[in-house]
Amino acid sequence: MSFATLKKKSGNNLEFLQKELEKSASGRQVDDRFWKPEVDASGNGYAVIRFLPAPEGETVPWAKVYSHAFQGPGGWYIENSLTTINEKDPVGEVNRGLWNTGDDADKDTARRQKRKLSYYSNILVVKDPKHPENEGKTFLYKYGKKIHDKILAAMQPEFQDETPVNVFDFWEGANFKLKIKKVAGFWNYDSSEFDSVSALSSDDTELEAIWNKEHSLEAFVAKDQFKTYEELQNRLNLVLGLGKRPAPAPTVDSEEYEPVAAPPAQSSFRQKVTANIPVKEESIVEDDDALSYFRQLAEE
Repeated sequence: MSFATLKKKSGNNLEFLQKELEKSASGRQVDDRFWKPEVDASGNGYAVIRFLPAPEGETVPWAKVYSHAFQGPGGWYIENSLTTINEKDPVGEVNRGLWNTGDDADKDTARRQKRKLSYYSNILVVKDPKHPENEGKTFLYKYGKKIHDKILAAMQPEFQDETPVNVFDFWEGANFKLKIKKVAGFWNYDSSEFDSVSALSSDDTELEAIWNKEHSLEAFVAKDQFKTYEELQNRLNLVLGLGKRPAPAPTVDSEEYEPVAAPPAQSSFRQKVTANIPVKEESIVEDDDALSYFRQLAEE
């Protein structure tokens, strides 16, 4: 950067540095790829987002990750679970042993140590009253089973007079009105809902630009995102007090622990995007079934 450029930017640099100071003061590393809603002083929040199709070269528009987060006498255990990639996980084995003792105290311990489910999707922020500068931008969004259930309910409605909607579709999807209330100290999403079906934009060039900004979802379930069984076992032994070295308590984000008519002529870009995510009326009930559903469609 030249001296002239430095001088030109001097009046606009304060806000940037203030944000960087906030990140430093929090002690947490912020991943700018992610968007997260904010609530007001009363615990209420509102935003409108649009779930996006799977990135190019990928099949499913979400990644599903199991993790554990609990505290033991030796510190905190916060790790991704190997059950995400269909492998045995030491915490699961410990929990099964505790549950099978039949002792109520052991069962309570197993419940506290149970795995937690998170999803990751690409979204476009349509409306963000707290941070309007985010509007029109593409982010990753981490969410729990409650919101995922709303997605599945829209794609596979309960009643015959309701039309299934592929909420991840650019042209025949729907915006998601995220409504947050604070209930018993936790964020509640029960009032959130999908809007009526609408195209995100009538301009395929604009949509393609959005699509090209998406982040990989398969990266979240890549093998290198998970420690080995032995590494997790060693960590678990420390946390459960079977090792020697206690660990400091990390910062934990508590909110994170939750027939169609013939289509019109499509542009080549539209054909490319929708090839992997058609809408069918097969049952989508369980999370594992939903994942298999998308993969099956991709193979047809």
